[in-house]
Amino acid sequence: MSYAISTTVAQPFEQALTATRSALAEQGFGVLTEIDLAATLKAKIDVEIAPQVILGACRPPLAHAAVQAEPSIGLLLPCNVVVRQTAGGVVVEAMDPAVMVTMTGNENLVDVAGEARERLTGALVSLGGTLTH
Repeated sequence: MSYAISTTVAQPFEQALTATRSALAEQGFGVLTEIDLAATLKAKIDVEIAPQVILGACRPPLAHAAVQAEPSIGLLLPCNVVVRQTAGGVVVEAMDPAVMVTMTGNENLVDVAGEARERLTGALVSLGGTLTH
């Protein structure tokens, strides 16, 4: 099973990052956390990597439903979305929410994961590029 939904876009990194935030908002997700991995690694261990930002996206109704079904699901929340520069363009990828069901074995998460997957896929599709699972 793949654990990611992704697309590669032909935009400059900062433009793709801004577009990703907007696409998530259009699908009802807020960004709770943002980690600039390249800047953090440079500051902490003086290594350079291509630009990469991790967005911790959350849609409160989905988070609430998930916590109701599986109290420890917070370990897998929020939905992480990564925007990273590659030689072939900017890759935008999200962890497939179906992983929550697989990891927990809790069938009560199927509907929540399905809606989250649909919304995250919608956000990535709106960015253009070729969607892969």
